[in-house]
Amino acid sequence: MLSTQQKIQFRSYSGLYDIIVPKDNLLRKINDLIDFSFIYEELLAKYCHTNGRTAESPIKMFKYLVLKTI
Repeated sequence: MLSTQQKIQFRSYSGLYDIIVPKDNLLRKINDLIDFSFIYEELLAKYCHTNGRTAESPIKMFKYLVLKTI
């Protein structure tokens, strides 16, 4: 089963994101400019829709790999 979460939910601390991370930060620009939904579409056929536990969001995992590379 494939999770479809594409955005991080900051909940009550969302105001801190704007204070701590500058508007011209490279990671913020990457997140705003790139549509990561292609990852979900590419991997949709690789996961079983009726069996198994819900997987971690592949978009989130890809973003972790990009962050690790940078």
